[in-house]
Amino acid sequence: MASPTASGTRRVRRQLPTSPWLFAAPGLLITGAFILYPFVSTLVNAFTDRRTLVPGEFVGLANFRELLHDDMFWTGLRNSTLYVLGVVPALVLLPLLLALLVQKNIPGITFFRSAFYTPVVASIVVVGLIWVWLLDERGLVNSLLETVGASPVGFLSDQWLILLSAMAVTVWKGLGYYMIIYLAALANVPRELHEAAAVDGAGALRRFLTVTVPAVRSTMVLVAALSSVAAFKVFSEVYLMAGPSGGPAGEDTTLVMLVQRTGTGLTGRVGYASAISVVVFVVTVALMLLVLRADRKEES
Repeated sequence: MASPTASGTRRVRRQLPTSPWLFAAPGLLITGAFILYPFVSTLVNAFTDRRTLVPGEFVGLANFRELLHDDMFWTGLRNSTLYVLGVVPALVLLPLLLALLVQKNIPGITFFRSAFYTPVVASIVVVGLIWVWLLDERGLVNSLLETVGASPVGFLSDQWLILLSAMAVTVWKGLGYYMIIYLAALANVPRELHEAAAVDGAGALRRFLTVTVPAVRSTMVLVAALSSVAAFKVFSEVYLMAGPSGGPAGEDTTLVMLVQRTGTGLTGRVGYASAISVVVFVVTVALMLLVLRADRKEES
């Protein structure tokens, strides 16, 4: 007669093959419904002429050939690329400097850490509207300029100033998030390295370049990769600053804004918008690979 312990062991062994899948099922269902299915659907639609209320037929590479002759697509690609070039360097360096400022445990530093992180938890819509009110022709910034005798600045009417204003909002909102990442990395930097550099006569700037930067270089690569993808896929900041039309004559339209404008509505060209989405996906993956490759080359 089998002992209770042996029968219990056999029962557990019989349950093991299916039990992990039962625990993973909710996550797998959510991932499949909201990530895998939309991704596959977008890939399929990119090769069709599907519209909002029309299933569409297979058209091969027609949508991608049309992209090559679409001036608005090239405008969106230009603006998204400029956004990456303007935002990523600031989000790699400024949060690191901010983390160095709030790293020390001095009285009241917790308040400043919380204050710097507050924009991260705020809604992007609320943040965007606040900045729109500040930069409006009759907003606070222009009112202050008028008090000192300067002319109002068209932050929300000039093509390039709109883009720069949106970049400022992105940097301001992301500072606290990347600051926390850098704080975690700086906590692992041995204090002895700074003390040894100080003994050798290195000043603050030299210690930053020769000790701090090499120690957190992998974190800087991570921040560069994350901010590059987020910047290239920017939507809310530019949409709030420039409006649904994308600024004067649509010159501030980004690729994601073009996807939203093209693929929505009763007459939306879902197939064409899906082709733009595929391009956005390919470029973001390429950005991450370039950042990782540059990191590996520097290590070698």
